[in-house]
Formats: sequence, C-alpha cells, structure tokens
Amino acid sequence: MDTEIKEEIPVHEEFILCCGVETQVLKCGPWTDLINNQRGTRPKLLIFIIPGNPGFPAFYVPFAKALYSATKRRFPIWIISHAGHVLAPRGKKILTTSEDSNAEEVKDIYGLRGQVEHKLAFLRTQVPKEMKLVIIGHSIGSYFSLEILKHAPELPVIRSILLFPTIERMSESPKGRYATPLLCWLRYALYVPCYLLLKPWPEKIKSLVIRMALQMMDIPREFSCLNTLEPFCLVNAAYLGSQEMREVVKRDNETIKEHLPKLIFYYGTTDGWCPKEYYDDIKKDFPEADIRLCEKKIPHEFILNFFREVADMVADWLKDDLSKM
Repeated sequence: MDTEIKEEIPVHEEFILCCGVETQVLKCGPWTDLINNQRGTRPKLLIFIIPGNPGFPAFYVPFAKALYSATKRRFPIWIISHAGHVLAPRGKKILTTSEDSNAEEVKDIYGLRGQVEHKLAFLRTQVPKEMKLVIIGHSIGSYFSLEILKHAPELPVIRSILLFPTIERMSESPKGRYATPLLCWLRYALYVPCYLLLKPWPEKIKSLVIRMALQMMDIPREFSCLNTLEPFCLVNAAYLGSQEMREVVKRDNETIKEHLPKLIFYYGTTDGWCPKEYYDDIKKDFPEADIRLCEKKIPHEFILNFFREVADMVADWLKDDLSKM
C-alpha cells in the first residue's frame, strides 16, 4: 500500500500570492484548478488541510495521500502553508489573481489573526463558492478552523475535524509552560544566532542536513523542506507561536455551540499541548458533541509516523458525509 500511495497518487505543488504573501499549496489528486475547471469534471467537495505550527505542507503529504486513497480518490485534498512559513524556490513561478487583496490590507499577516484572514482569502479566491468543504485542522490549525466558521458562515463547510486541537489554555499546557518563556521573551535573543548560523549555509548543505534528519526519523520526503532551515520562515513561526501562547486562552464556546453538528474533536492521551484534562473539560461542557479520545497513544505530531492510522480514522468519520456527494 505504501508503494501504491507513493507512486500513483499525483501531488501538484503551486505557489500563489495570497494576501500579498507567497503561499505554498500542495494539491493531492488530478484537480489543480477548481475555478477554471477546463475538463468539466469538477468535484463537488474539497478537503482542505490547515497545518499546525510551523505550517510546512510538505510534512502533511503522506497523510493527505493516505486520506485520498482511503476516501476512494473521489475528492481533491489541498494543504496550505501559513503565511511567511514557506518561501518559493528561486525561479519558481508564483501565481497571482486579480481578486487577491494587498498584504497591507491584512493587519499583522504573520500573526494569529492575519493567518485566519490568509486562509479566508484563499478559500474565497481559489475555491468555487458553491463547492462543499471539509476542513481538517491540526493543532493550531484547529483554532484557525473554528475562526473560519466564526468569521465566514457563508462558506459551505459541511464538516470540520479538529485533530489534537490547541484551542484553549496553550500557555498552561505542559509543553506551553516551557514554550511560553522561549517564544514570548527569549525569541528575540535567538533571532541573531539563527540568522548568523543558518543564512550563510548553501542550499546544498541545508538540503543534505534535512535529508539526513528525515532519513534518521524515517519520514517520507517528496517536496523541498529547505524552509525548515530558512531564518525568515523560522522567525515567522516563532512569532506566530508567541501569539498562540498569549492569545489562545479561552475556548470559544459560542462558536463551538453554533457549529456543533459540523464538528469532530480528536484529543490525545499523551498530548503535551492539549492534555486529557482539556478533553474532560470540553466533554463536560458539550456532552452531546462528537468529541473523541485517542485509544492508540498517537502523539500530537501524528504526521511523522502515524499518518496512516489517523487518515483511516478520518476517512471512516467522513464516510456518511462523502456518500452524499
């Protein structure tokens, strides 16, 4: 099955200008342009993946491929990068649209609210208005998914799946207690050595280091991961992380209540970002909701080694929704 997924499922890479920022989009399946569908075979639904932080779509490709296969290859699956987290390689064409807003119009584009506006702008300009949406958010992507439901109720979202959702009390979580001082107070001190150490490295050296690291962790690699060692991208990821620690505090119960029939929550039992205590609390507040607790000890970073298990579960959860398409 691994060979089948790796060799036969097409994944197309694009860089588009979204809110004035170059944005990587990885598109799983044969559909690359849903707006100008030249072949007249436009699907009725798009599965849209919003990553955690850092927002590197390349790490989600094995998950997207496994999910595409598990859903019978009927619907496109797209993964979007966060604004400022991925830079286009030299010479790579960056697509533009006349409907794209200017970067200056989106306040703090690399911050928490700016990232929400970034995703909304993409969905409004790159996806047909009538196309049904399944939004899968991982980690802080779950927070963005809720914000999309809150600020764009006109979007035809039929299901929103929140995987290991960091939607409350991030700085109080076990990992948050360590990350908060690092991201909020010490990150400025790390910027200079980050630029001094990584900026001079030739791309060949960066590529070699990344390839060796991925091989050691047994992680599939199909697209360039050079941005994991690009100071500009790392600084933006740290900046977003600092806002997460400060602003993702209170769970948005109002939005959850309003869109409860569309939501599926999946919490881990060993998750340092959203511990089981958070599962217990939300389950108590919304006993009728579809809130699930992992029984397989899958870690928060499931995309590294447990992408197939999660893809199979998600496909099973979506079975009824997709059968109606």
